[in-house]
Amino acid sequence: MDINESRAGRREWVGLAVLALPTLLLALDLNVLYLALPQLSADLAPDAAQLLWIMDSYGFMIAGFLVTMGTLGDRIGRRRLLMIGAAAFGMASIVAAYSNSAEMLIGTRALLGVAGATLMPSTLSLISNMFRDPQQRTVAIGIWMSCFMIGSILGPLIGGALLESFWWGSVFLLAVPVMAVLLIAAPVLLPEYRNPDAGRLDLVSVALSLVTVLPVVWGLKELAKDGPGVVPLLAMLVGLVVGAVFVRRQRRLAHPLLEIRLFANRTFGAALLIMLVGGTTIGGIALLFAQYAQLVAGLTPLRAGLWMVPYAIAMLLGSMLAPLLARRVTPGYVVAGGMAVAAVGYSLIGLVGSAGGLGLAVLGLVLVYLGFGPGAVLGTDLIIGAAPPQRAGSASSISETSTELGVALGVALLGSIGTAVYRSAVAPAVPVGLPGDAGEAAAESLASATVVAEQLPEPAGAALLEAARAAFTSGFNTAGGVSAGLAVLLAVLSASLLRRVRPTAQRPASAGSSPPDIGREAVGPTGRPSPGSPRGRPNH
Repeated sequence: MDINESRAGRREWVGLAVLALPTLLLALDLNVLYLALPQLSADLAPDAAQLLWIMDSYGFMIAGFLVTMGTLGDRIGRRRLLMIGAAAFGMASIVAAYSNSAEMLIGTRALLGVAGATLMPSTLSLISNMFRDPQQRTVAIGIWMSCFMIGSILGPLIGGALLESFWWGSVFLLAVPVMAVLLIAAPVLLPEYRNPDAGRLDLVSVALSLVTVLPVVWGLKELAKDGPGVVPLLAMLVGLVVGAVFVRRQRRLAHPLLEIRLFANRTFGAALLIMLVGGTTIGGIALLFAQYAQLVAGLTPLRAGLWMVPYAIAMLLGSMLAPLLARRVTPGYVVAGGMAVAAVGYSLIGLVGSAGGLGLAVLGLVLVYLGFGPGAVLGTDLIIGAAPPQRAGSASSISETSTELGVALGVALLGSIGTAVYRSAVAPAVPVGLPGDAGEAAAESLASATVVAEQLPEPAGAALLEAARAAFTSGFNTAGGVSAGLAVLLAVLSASLLRRVRPTAQRPASAGSSPPDIGREAVGPTGRPSPGSPRGRPNH
């Protein structure tokens, strides 16, 4: 095959701009919700568990449905699934904006998660199909990932401005115009890919995948929040047992929901592990910082959003620098160096104080996100590069499952660690004689303690607020220390497990290093083998 035939042209690069829209949107949605938490808490009055579920339900449902949606895209068409998901996401966003209770918002966030599960694997698998040259694909993924960071930059600014003038629900309405643009542009600029030989969707496997993921995630969340308990342990055991049944079924099916043989590829498995653990550290720290900036440092939502811009720019730089370094340097070493930088940043967060610590916290996060960028880009590239074209949807969904599950676990685990430290430290400072509900609320979360402190006479209110801020900061420090240890572990794993992966400049323009016997015959956009070529070209 002529190498030039594998290289993307102008149409593919323009199409990449359309594929960036869902990425931009999801970044906007995540960051503005962090800023909206204080207003949301005051309006809907969720308890600590409900507050975590408002954050977690979205990520958990994405993690649960990504495998199904990625494989569904292989069957019905990746562009078609992208458009269905975009329409559903826009409608669910409108419902979320007008939620009038914590329970309703949790439910609508779960619906957003199901819709969101269609977006990311569709975009990533289309990138995999449109950019077959290894160097171009790495650059395309770097741009795609950078759009997430652009959304992270714009999110705090747009969200902060909205929260200054409107109610917290306005941040969800950002999704509506973005999804409208995608629905108009996708049919014009994006090719369609599907694999008609993928077979029918196995609904039993869909159910088994959900019963595998959700109980395990819920059990981990409950263990992190309340410590060992019979019910969470049983839930995790059920999930693991069902997971074994799921894997066994996939091995026996002619057209499995999840291609288990992909995991035989060492690079694929190592990249997944790095994405999972890296997402765990970064997801929880982002949530804790948003609360620190507003409830400890006392910033308005807009000013807090401005303080988030530096570390978003840092990850943008890390994401764009990674493809350039990986051309000449082994990707494992690039990722390891980035994780070492992130470990330094997490260590700085461990030193932040409740007074005057905002600058140190931002510096720490700048290093964290700068170091995490290469792992996010190169890890994603290695995962989708390990799969043949007709399995791109499945590989993309596995990649996104790993990342989303990691972020959701990070919010649950590090958020719960912070909450546990907070409760332990603030309990002695709660004034004696408060009404039962007020005392419990003050010990529940910093947001609740702030409300209680405003209702107390001086100096009791000021003393409670100072103690609560110090207690929250201790939890923030602890989460930073745990994340630093995980980042060091990831640096070692990256250098050892990915040391044999060649730089992109030394790789042939091929379908990637797919495991043996997986997709030995490549298919084109209609699922038919491409004559005289190891891969099909998009039919525009």
